[in-house]
Amino acid sequence: MRKIDLIVIHCSATREDRPFTEHDLDTAHRLRGFDGIGYHFYVRRNGDIKSTRTVERVGAHARGYNAHSIGICYEGGLDSHGLAKDTRTEWQRHSLRVLVRALKMDYPEARVVGHRDLSPDVNGNGEVEPMEWTKECPCFEVEREGW
Repeated sequence: MRKIDLIVIHCSATREDRPFTEHDLDTAHRLRGFDGIGYHFYVRRNGDIKSTRTVERVGAHARGYNAHSIGICYEGGLDSHGLAKDTRTEWQRHSLRVLVRALKMDYPEARVVGHRDLSPDVNGNGEVEPMEWTKECPCFEVEREGW
């Protein structure tokens, strides 16, 4: 088993008013040249947690961090106009909490971060600030969640 020290939360960057199934996600990732879905877990709007890649297998979700991380993606992340927004349903919030807590039991040293938190600290102040984000994913403050 590989060493896991990071759990990275993502959004699918899809509109809240349109479904995006795990089949759609698989198709999108294959079109980008991936060998299947790059995330280890996908959380649908109804709260269903889909296991999309074994945790033993290196992910394809956060360049430079894949070898030692687990990727979790929730369906959504954009409002009906295509703008970044925390679109998580109550079911998704609950399922994400349950999933992260279960993973933390197996990997207690792992930090939980949002994809945007892995952006470079351009100004070198030790903190990745909104002006430094290379993307807004997962469209909420991961560190404020009660994992």
